[in-house]
Amino acid sequence: MGVTKRKRGRKPQSPTPSEPPPSSDDVFSPSPSPSRCLPNGAAAAIGGNEGGELCGRALPAMDAVVKVFCVHTEPNFSLPWQRKRQYSSSSSGFLIGGRRVLTNAHSVEHYTQVKVKKRGSDTKYLATVLSIGTECDIAMLTVDDDEFWESVPPVEFGELPALQDAVTVVGYPIGGDTISVTSGVVSRIEILSYVHGSTELLGLQIDAAINSGNSGGPAFSDKGSCVGIAFQSLKHEDAENIGYVIPTPVIQHFIQDYERNEAYTGFPILGFEWQKMENPDLRKAMGMKPDQKGVRIRRVDPTAPESAVLKSSDILLSFDGVDIANDGTVPFRHGERIGFSYLVSQKYTGDSSAIKVLRNSEILNFNVNLTAHKRLIPAHNKGIPPSYYIIAGFVFTTVSVPYLRSEYGKDYEYEAPVKLLDKLLHSMPQSPDEQLVVVSQVLVSDINIGYEDIVNTQVFALNGKPVKNLRILAEMVENCDDEFMKFDLEYEQIVVLRTNIAKAATPDILATHCIPSAMSADLKRTDTSQI
Repeated sequence: MGVTKRKRGRKPQSPTPSEPPPSSDDVFSPSPSPSRCLPNGAAAAIGGNEGGELCGRALPAMDAVVKVFCVHTEPNFSLPWQRKRQYSSSSSGFLIGGRRVLTNAHSVEHYTQVKVKKRGSDTKYLATVLSIGTECDIAMLTVDDDEFWESVPPVEFGELPALQDAVTVVGYPIGGDTISVTSGVVSRIEILSYVHGSTELLGLQIDAAINSGNSGGPAFSDKGSCVGIAFQSLKHEDAENIGYVIPTPVIQHFIQDYERNEAYTGFPILGFEWQKMENPDLRKAMGMKPDQKGVRIRRVDPTAPESAVLKSSDILLSFDGVDIANDGTVPFRHGERIGFSYLVSQKYTGDSSAIKVLRNSEILNFNVNLTAHKRLIPAHNKGIPPSYYIIAGFVFTTVSVPYLRSEYGKDYEYEAPVKLLDKLLHSMPQSPDEQLVVVSQVLVSDINIGYEDIVNTQVFALNGKPVKNLRILAEMVENCDDEFMKFDLEYEQIVVLRTNIAKAATPDILATHCIPSAMSADLKRTDTSQI
């Protein structure tokens, strides 16, 4: 079988055929035929809250569903002193209490301007982005114009639906300009991979069609309450009408996080990797009794608070009093189990949780503070422009998933160097400010003859001093008084430059390539908040 991919949101439209949108992973194919068609006589009934029924169900709040227009200007991670050409996209959203609008995070990613338009209106209202939740793929907007909020009641949230419950997805997908309605049922509830956030959170699988442009639109229950936000779908030759919805527990977590902190702080995780304990010989070797269940801790993130109390080969028995099975699941609802990471994702950054572990046949209890996950190679730059530093034509930058995608395309997981992929999948940062610094490219000049072929190669040290992050590298170069600068790179490569000549040649190289500065704005600041 081929590789299955979950895909998301509406494909932004490129301004010219020669400038394709940045992420071709997002392409959706419109359905060959509508999932559900409404008779013409029903059009008047779907005005919003007039009452009545749709196919025997309570009418959802159609008037609260809006179309979101966004102009994006994405950073150029391969040429970090530039931005790419702007492009436009449209998606869906809906009104909630407190004069706020919810949509998908990927719908307003790298936004320059956001506008919203109500159903039946010819006016686009300028919107302000309040918060973007990258991991959960939710964004919160507001509109200052009072006229926008007139006569439109907000959407009310419902409970997490059960399997086979009917759902109606409302939005503005490809294929037309007016509002669209598709219907289906909840076919699966489990921990899903969120494509945009590169995380795993609770999600609903439904069989209603979710096409390009549906992103950010609400999914209503048959009682008319919102039970989720459409955000991605599965396109595969062996699958039909498989869509995914962000459920209300994740939505409420995002909203309450913003209300508590006036900002999005993320979903916490436990900072370790674990192994299932389903093999009886393994359980016996680890000193577990027949009635004990749990998972083995493989590696603990040195930067996580858990590293102060947990050790490799500890057996995690319970989280906040809920026993964990040998396969890593916990009871969810009647007849259902779910991964124990669901319990962690229900907490907030900074919360304390009780964990029980088995170590050398002894049961230990700890309280740990939960934090958001920090990767050595981050999945997102979260709106922060990429950092760079240039000396003698050598362009130094930090590795992130957007950088890998920019350098190697959508199939970067297959095309990128093996060492970078190994660090992406398996490496843990040894300190909170650690970054993976590479020579992105060498801008050819007389001073760097012979080094032109160095591309995407990690920098380990400068003059024998380790390079922990890009800021430290920039400071060491700027303050270097030695005759030579010796860079130690991976694969046992070295680069040697005469210090005074390298610094003198840099301005001319910048001018030749129309680069405004030798370093990004964040490196010019004296604080370390961006590291």
